[in-house]
Amino acid sequence: MTDNDLVRLPKRERAPLASIGRRVGFASGLVVFVALVVLLGRDGYVDVNDDSIGFIDALYYASVTVTTTGYGDISAVSTSARLGTIFLITPARILFLILVVSTTVEVLTEQSRELLAERRWRQRVNNHTLICGFGATGQAVADDLLSRGCDPETIVVVDAEPERIDAATALGFAGVVGDASQTGTLIRAGVDRAKKIVVAPNRDDTAVLVTLTARELNPTAHIVAGVRERENLHLFEQGGADEVVDATAAVGRMLGLGTHAPGASRVLEDVLNAGDGLEMVEVTPDMSNGSAAVPNGCTMIAIIRDGKRLPQSQLSADSLRKNDRIVVLRES
Repeated sequence: MTDNDLVRLPKRERAPLASIGRRVGFASGLVVFVALVVLLGRDGYVDVNDDSIGFIDALYYASVTVTTTGYGDISAVSTSARLGTIFLITPARILFLILVVSTTVEVLTEQSRELLAERRWRQRVNNHTLICGFGATGQAVADDLLSRGCDPETIVVVDAEPERIDAATALGFAGVVGDASQTGTLIRAGVDRAKKIVVAPNRDDTAVLVTLTARELNPTAHIVAGVRERENLHLFEQGGADEVVDATAAVGRMLGLGTHAPGASRVLEDVLNAGDGLEMVEVTPDMSNGSAAVPNGCTMIAIIRDGKRLPQSQLSADSLRKNDRIVVLRES
C-alpha cells in the first residue's frame, strides 16, 4: 500500500454525461482549430488532384490528422466521399481510440489529479482538528463540531478501517487510513500542525498510546481523550492529554439524573446537542466598556483562570479579569 492509498480526500461528484460532453466538445474544437489553420494557409496545401483547398478539404485534412489516421494511400477525391469520411468514418476512428486508450489515460489522469490534490492539501492543512478513531464516538464528535459551525475542510480523520475513512470523506473530511498509534500515520495526517486532537478509539490501551504519540509529535496541541475505564484516567493525564472524558461515568450520571430530575436531564441533553436550543460555550470577557464583563445574552456558570475553575464564591462579574475565560449558557 502506497502513501497515496493511505490519504483520502473528499471527491467532487461529476456527472458522467457532462464529462463525456466536455471531452467530445474539446475534441471537436481541436478538429475545427486544425481546419481553420489549414484553411487560412490553404495556399500552402494541395490535394492529390492539385485542386485548391476548400472548407470541406480543410475539415477532411483536420479529421484524418487529429485521429492519427494519415492520408495518401487511399484519398477521397469527391465531396460526398469526404463528407462520409468526416461524419461516419472519423467518429468510428475516434470511438476506437477511446476504447483502446481512454482507460489508460483515465487511470493516469486520476492518479495525477489525486497526487496534486494531496500535495495541495498538505500545503494548506494547518491548525486543523485531528480525530483519531471514527467509530460511534468519533462520528459523534464530528457531528458536534459540524453543528458548532466547524468547516469540514479543517477536520482530518484517522482510522485503520478503510470503510470508516470512506464515510469520513463522504462528509467532506480528509481521511488517513492507518493505525493512529503509529508515528508515520499521524505525520501523514499533519499532527505536528494540528491545533486540536481528539482521541476516540474503542480501546483504552490504544487510546493511551495514541495520546502519548500525539503529544510527542505535537507538544502544543490541545488533546482531548475519551476513557472507558475510570482506573485508566491517570494514564491519559500522564500521557499528555489536556482533557479526559470518562465516557462510562458520563452516561451513568445522565441516567441517574434522568431518574431523579427528568427536567434537568432534558435541559442537559439540550445543552449537549449543539446548534439546537441552549448551548454551553467558552468565551472571553466583553471589554467594550473598558472593563471585563459578561457578553450580552449569556449566563455565566463558571470562570476559568490559569486553566482552573474559580470557586462559586468568586463567580461574579466583578471578579472577571481581561485574560479569564468564561463558561456560559446561551441560545444557539
